[in-house]
Amino acid sequence: MIKKIHVIYEDGVFKPTEPVNLPENSEVEFEVNVADASEQPSIADVYAVLENRYDSEQHDVAERHDEHQP
Repeated sequence: MIKKIHVIYEDGVFKPTEPVNLPENSEVEFEVNVADASEQPSIADVYAVLENRYDSEQHDVAERHDEHQP
């Protein structure tokens, strides 16, 4: 079984960010994929998008929700 679980590494321990439904004492194997903070948008980036949306006078974002989808 393959299951993706998001975790935070803290105090030398990997801590899941959501409940994990596994039997007690289960052995698991995992591959570490470190998220690069530079790839994630900053709060300033988010506010810039919101400001552009507001300035466009098109306030109904649901109307254009697929605009930036691949």
